[in-house]
Amino acid sequence: MQNTQTNRCWRVALGGLFLATLAGSTGCQSLIGGQVLPSPWYQTDDVQYYAPGPEFKLSREAAAQKAFKEEKVPDVDQQ
Repeated sequence: MQNTQTNRCWRVALGGLFLATLAGSTGCQSLIGGQVLPSPWYQTDDVQYYAPGPEFKLSREAAAQKAFKEEKVPDVDQQ
């Protein structure tokens, strides 16, 4: 009788330890707006920041085309 109770205590203790380890390793995560927040490592992750660029992506190309058009305009007085 004593041996059966001891085995049961060990099984319960090991099962509890297993469940505690499993719960601790998963973290507490939730899906909000397409993002998984927070993960267990959210305080140690590096911040990814991309500085905003110009609103019009082809500003240099537009300036070059404008300069080219101004350069090519024929003078009406010379004709």
